[in-house]
Amino acid sequence: MPTNKKNVIKKIVDALMSVLLLCLMAYQVTGENLHEWGGIAMTVLLIVHHILNFKWYKSLFKGRYNACRIVTVIVNTLLLASIALTALCGMAMSSHAVPFLYGMLPIAFARRFHLAMSFWSFILMGLHLGLHIPAMTAGLKWNGRLKSAVTAVFAVLAGVGFWLFVKNSIPDYMFFRTPFAFFDYDKAAALVFLENLAILIAFAFLGAETASIIKWTAGKTENKKTKMLTSVCLVLLSLLTGAALIICTGCKTDTSPSLGDPTTHTQTNQRLCPEKAYKLGKSL
Repeated sequence: MPTNKKNVIKKIVDALMSVLLLCLMAYQVTGENLHEWGGIAMTVLLIVHHILNFKWYKSLFKGRYNACRIVTVIVNTLLLASIALTALCGMAMSSHAVPFLYGMLPIAFARRFHLAMSFWSFILMGLHLGLHIPAMTAGLKWNGRLKSAVTAVFAVLAGVGFWLFVKNSIPDYMFFRTPFAFFDYDKAAALVFLENLAILIAFAFLGAETASIIKWTAGKTENKKTKMLTSVCLVLLSLLTGAALIICTGCKTDTSPSLGDPTTHTQTNQRLCPEKAYKLGKSL
């Protein structure tokens, strides 16, 4: 396959995976049926993505490992493992897409790991995208002021994403502190997607600035210290923005329901209907 054609296909597959990821993280919008078929589509795209990037695997044991390469390999390996576990556990609970695989793993195990690994996949996908941003934007020709303004805007957006990351109790899901996913079915679909996009941007921004810091640390370019300090300050700006939002909102996180009361919805002080609570526990 010609290189140019292959690169176009790679970009299309990557774009589809990014959009599909946001859809998969919006379970309360898509519903159980579309969520399962979206998961199957993501699995297929992931396989195609790795086939198209098979040269990366062939180069793993070749060449010298610098800091940037080590970080990239670690993130990619963890991302592959988390997505694989998410897909496997999801199929083990499937009621629509692949029901013949239902029960191939203990349901309690599959539910807990599908929930945790899906959020790990989401965060690692953001870091993965971010680590590639410096290389993707290296060819862009824009003046220093425009670049600084755009980067500052993304730093603030990243801060909003970090705030939503805490507010939506995502760390609780990632570290198995919450046994059930808990969604606000009354939240507007557009808002759900925007919140997920902000969180993805936050970790993509963190990945991009981490790659830049590593690059400036190892490189021998002019103004090396200034560029590295700029990246550090941008990361701090995003974190401080998130922290300020947490303080201003009183750190009101969306705490998860207990096993004894699976229908409690603390974010809006409402209760989910029993049917929705049952489907949520069953699907995740």
